[in-house]
Amino acid sequence: MDFVIVLALLAVVVVFVSAPFRRTPAAEGGPGAGAGAAAIDTRIAELDAAREAKYREIRDAELDHRTGKLSDADYEAIDGRLRADAIEILHRLDSISGR
Repeated sequence: MDFVIVLALLAVVVVFVSAPFRRTPAAEGGPGAGAGAAAIDTRIAELDAAREAKYREIRDAELDHRTGKLSDADYEAIDGRLRADAIEILHRLDSISGR
């Protein structure tokens, strides 16, 4: 009989101690809960990375122009396209994240 009581107490302790490990993000109800929020967070991270990459391309083009690797006409064409791409990325970020 004592063995059954000890076993029951052990089961209660295991259930209590393991409760935090069994929680799902949706059950917590915090930011990022649910699959939809996770997909949005992923998309925002992708757009942030694309924005930073585009900014890097703009800086590289400016450096190439200053060092003479790009003519004025080539720089203007490339810079205009890169900045238009960056603006499009920023618009997408605004529409998704509500910034």
